[in-house]
This record gives sequence, structure tokens and C-alpha cells, in this order.
Amino acid sequence: MKAARLMKVFVTGPLPAEGRAALAQAKDCEVEQWNSDDPIPRKDLEEGVVGAHGLLCRLTDRVDKKLLDAAGANLRVVSTLSVGVDHLALDEIKSRGIRVGYTPGVLTDATAELAVSLLLTTCRRLPEAIEEVKNGGWSSWSPLWMCGYGLSQSTVGIVGLGRIGQAIARRLKPFGVQRFLYAGRQPKPQEAAEFQAEFVPITQLAAESDFIVVSCSLTPATRGLCGKDFFQKMKNTAVFVNISRGDVVNQEDLYQALASGQIAAAGLDVTTPEPLPLSHPLLTLKNCVILPHIGSATYKTRNTMSLLAANNLLAGLRGEPMPSELKL
Repeated sequence: MKAARLMKVFVTGPLPAEGRAALAQAKDCEVEQWNSDDPIPRKDLEEGVVGAHGLLCRLTDRVDKKLLDAAGANLRVVSTLSVGVDHLALDEIKSRGIRVGYTPGVLTDATAELAVSLLLTTCRRLPEAIEEVKNGGWSSWSPLWMCGYGLSQSTVGIVGLGRIGQAIARRLKPFGVQRFLYAGRQPKPQEAAEFQAEFVPITQLAAESDFIVVSCSLTPATRGLCGKDFFQKMKNTAVFVNISRGDVVNQEDLYQALASGQIAAAGLDVTTPEPLPLSHPLLTLKNCVILPHIGSATYKTRNTMSLLAANNLLAGLRGEPMPSELKL
């Protein structure tokens, strides 16, 4: 009896242990993998997917028409190791009948924890304070030295009250936040009730918030959402935090707002591009804290994400329900 042909799976980089083990145990698949944590060069990606039945990719891998053409007619499943899908050409993928798996939910807590950490780090000027200790700037105590802004009795605006936005609000509430505002495509009264959050226009959120956290998805409607007009409406004591996608923010306008004192400070876990060039003007500002997109970077979360991505891929290849499928 002739043995069944193995399905080819291409993985664009090493996976954490749980995802790696799931793929290794799949006896009906032949796994090929790019063996570097650095993003796979485009040429190698296009060569690697040729003839693949399944692709397990990262958010740094652009899955567009050219790549899908390179893969060929065998490709049935794209599984991404991310909750964001803005790197996937979804219309093109849908037109070819390819299924998509992603990893929502499992990174909510880790990302919300990071958002709160970044907000506190930025508003209390922790990087500046640490540097003062190291460079000898800490000479004595004075009333206003290294003062920042506190959350107690404040108004917090959240752009995008989805899973992560709600988790952020849940963690900020015990700090004594007086009022929550949120903006988005539509009101979410059931979700907002926990925080007595008010649904307001984005302009009102910008004008009335002491702290703003951006946690929305990147869509055509949110690309460049936070630009010159947005920052001009903010208080000059307000702190801006973005943990969504870099393209939601016009970084030139953000630089001008920070450099001119139009807003007090900003904390970014996402930028455009990533990594941000060392010559970028935002890196010259003391009132801008930039992290290297580490929202979901806990060992447990990344392992869980990798297992979900692997299981999405395998289920899709076998024609079974995916644990987490993006419905196109």
C-alpha cells in the first residue's frame, strides 16, 4: 500500500518549546523551518513557501499576493504567531480559500500588564530617574526634582476597548482613576459598565484625558489616527501611550508635540519601522520611553501563543475546526 504524501509546512522562525513539540509530533507533516530568530529575508521566504500546504508566520512576515503566488495552489492554511493580522493580505487570502489562524486572548493579560508598566514608567519618569542615579545627577532632595504625574483622581482615555483595552482598564482602576473614557467604532455598554467608562468622540477623549492608552487594531480607519490634530487637543500635562501598532501614530507629529511641550510625555511599545533606527529623533527625547515591542513577552505567553499557532495550523491542514480561526 502506497504511503500518504506528507503535507509540507514552512515555519518562518524557531518556535518556543510547546509549539515546536506540537509540530514535531505531527506525523502527517514535513516541517521546514528558518533557523534564525532574525526575520527571514524575503527571498528566502519566497523560496521556502514553494509547494507548502501550511505556513506558520510571524507579524514581521508580509503575506501578500506575491508570496501566495510563490507558494502555489497547495497552500491551505496561514497561521500567524500574533493577534494582529495587518501583515496579511486578507482579501487575497480569502479569494484563494485559504484559512487563517491567529492567537487572540492568550496574550491579553501580558500585554495589559506591559501597558500599565509602560504608563507608570513614562508618567513617573523612571528612565530619567535611573539615569540620574547612574550619572551622578542625584545630589540631594528637592521638592520638584524628578516629579511626574500620578493616576489617582485622573481621567484615563482608552482608544479601543477590546479585550486588551478592558484588561488595561481593569488593572488601572485600583490606582484610583476617577473617570474612564473610551473611543472606537461603536459603543460597548456591556463591556464599559465594569469601569463606568463613557463612550466619547476621539476629539473629546484627547481633550479631557490625563492619560491616553491606544490599544486598537490597525485598520484603514485607525492608520494615522493620532496625529497633529489629536496631539493639539491634548492637555500639556497629558501622557500618551501606544501599545497597538506604530502606524496608528504619526511619529513626526508626536515628536513635535513632545519636543515643543505640547504634551508631557509618551511611552511606545510599537513604532514604525521596527526596530526604530538609532538616528530617529524620538530617541533624542527624555520624555519619550520606547520599548522593543515586548507586549506579549512573557515565557508563559509566548509558549501558549506558539502552541495555539501550531494547533491552528495542524487543524486547518486536517480540515478540522481551528482553536482560533479568523473568519474571513
